[in-house]
Amino acid sequence: MSADPSSRMTAREAIALLTGAAGFTEHRPPPRTLPPDGPLGWAGYDAARERAAERTGEEESVVYGTGVVGDRECVLLSFEFGFLGGSLGQLTGDRLEAAYELALARELPLLALVATGGSRMQEGMVALTQLQRVAAASNRLRAAGLPQIAVVRDPTTGGGWATVGAGADVVLALPGAQVGFAGSRVRPPDADPYAYGAEGQFAAGQVDAVLPAGELRGTVGLWLRALGAREAHEAPRSAAPLPRAQPSSASGLPTSGREAVERARSAQRPRAEAYLADYFTVRLPLHGDRCGGTDPGLLTGFGLRADGQPVAYVAQCGTPTRPAGYRAAARTIRLADRLGVPVLTLIDTPGAANDAEAERAGAGAAIADTFAAIAAARVPVTTLVIGEGGSGGALALAAPGNTHVTADSYFSVIAPEPAAAILKRPPAETGATADQLRLRPQDLVELGIARSIVT
Repeated sequence: MSADPSSRMTAREAIALLTGAAGFTEHRPPPRTLPPDGPLGWAGYDAARERAAERTGEEESVVYGTGVVGDRECVLLSFEFGFLGGSLGQLTGDRLEAAYELALARELPLLALVATGGSRMQEGMVALTQLQRVAAASNRLRAAGLPQIAVVRDPTTGGGWATVGAGADVVLALPGAQVGFAGSRVRPPDADPYAYGAEGQFAAGQVDAVLPAGELRGTVGLWLRALGAREAHEAPRSAAPLPRAQPSSASGLPTSGREAVERARSAQRPRAEAYLADYFTVRLPLHGDRCGGTDPGLLTGFGLRADGQPVAYVAQCGTPTRPAGYRAAARTIRLADRLGVPVLTLIDTPGAANDAEAERAGAGAAIADTFAAIAAARVPVTTLVIGEGGSGGALALAAPGNTHVTADSYFSVIAPEPAAAILKRPPAETGATADQLRLRPQDLVELGIARSIVT
């Protein structure tokens, strides 16, 4: 797929696309004087810089400053690919570090509009070490609980992708943009070009969304609100409210363990999509585990409720949850915790995926990491079991002390069928086993596992 022409816009065109009439106030770092032809004395480097400046009207490959996107002020930094391929040199590092420090000093989110070929060869290792400066500056923003959003344009490769781009909390890409660590001139000649594009990176769970240029301003504005970029007058975040029960074909509470399981497995009962659609007015999905995997049976992201309250969500969709799903869940919970946004989890799974592929992909470690993310969360986590609660694969997403259940749900140490098999009981005793497991909603409340039944 070819790149959208808008993905090759200039640095200032990209800024204007996001800020519109709100405008942009440029900042500059303190001036630095480089030795002739740079730190390596690379013959012709000064002349190349002069030509780049004449061609683009810029002094360096990055422009930064403050602006308003949607209704939120932020720090914007934008790469000018026409200036030596948007490459990172020592003066670029000065500007990038200054942009992050400006965001830190003013307690503003950082929005990076990236288009770069990587580190500048004419400055050698001095250029490469600018990536360490960027990583350190980005980490300071993380520690301060300030969000970072990247919009990757064409091309975004090399160290710029591996720091400013992929290091952001949310990564949005323009259609057809070349995105990857290896640029087109250095990757293997037989490499699949799809893997190095925005769409391929989305499929691999490295990019959260691929959006046409015309949708960026609105979407980024919503992300700034959802990630906790608050106005000074806004109140601190409260716990995520419980979702409302969705219409079900059954009524009342199940009278037996078998009935509870049958209701939870019914194709007619409401699923995660119904709950999320009712709960949020705006949903902004996060996509993938950042390790090359995705799980379509687990939905993660941030949303805005009718009152404007942001809430992060992790929702199982009734399928066995795969390792990539647990890693995506942990990523979302930790991001929400860092930004001070409450979390809602919806549990609905027969259990963790247990096939050989899941084991090779690190199922145990991924589940353990999700348990750890919930346990370490400082923001309130609210859990609603809406269907099957299958063993540890479900419990990994449950908030201790703040888990609730619907009338269409069950939660069990193990499903009744394998429980009966382990106990060497005939299939006819599965119902009795379900009763013994005390997995009905009312049993869970009586046992203190759930706080309430949402009906």
